Amino acid sequence: MADDTKRPEDEPFEEGAPVEGAPGAGGAEQSASEPSESADAEAPAGVADAEFSAEGIEEDELTVQDILDAANREVAEPTSEHLADLKRVTAEYANYRRRTEANREVERERVTVDVVKGLIPVLDDLDRAEKHGDLTEDSAFSTIAAKLRTSVERLGVKPFGAVGEPFDPTIHEAIFQLPTADVDTETVGDVIETGYFLGSSLLRVAKVVVQVPSDG
Repeated sequence: MADDTKRPEDEPFEEGAPVEGAPGAGGAEQSASEPSESADAEAPAGVADAEFSAEGIEEDELTVQDILDAANREVAEPTSEHLADLKRVTAEYANYRRRTEANREVERERVTVDVVKGLIPVLDDLDRAEKHGDLTEDSAFSTIAAKLRTSVERLGVKPFGAVGEPFDPTIHEAIFQLPTADVDTETVGDVIETGYFLGSSLLRVAKVVVQVPSDG
């Protein structure tokens, strides 16, 4: 009696079909996937890219030391543009100092003028007292008058207007003209009020009697 049972060796063989137990597709796929899984385990996805980006940032980042080095190089070897800026700033500072000094001098003179203008009436009283003989030598009143006049002169105040000096209409005010045969030009014959200069500034003109040449 014939045995109808089919044995494995009796089955037809198909080319390309995987053989059980042989290194087939499944085994190859498993072997191929193993290194990939190992690599993924060692380096998670995106880590390599992140490290590359971080390195790029560190290279391009400007540090404080870079800024200090650049500043030191600029000080050691300044560019022509910075030299021009330095010259401009120096010139502006020099002009500022000149303006400041000029303004300070003007302000000082203005304050001095205000102070002296308050003292001028007192000086006029001293002049009148002297003309009337009230400032006798070595008297207490005479000593005080001398100290006051000296203090005013130290402020830069200069009195002017004296008998016998030529008449100058820019600094003298003629309150009376007196024809005189002894003079050839207009001359101060008497001083009613003394004039005062503060530096080059005219504080007050001198009021005088003018002697003019006589026709007769």
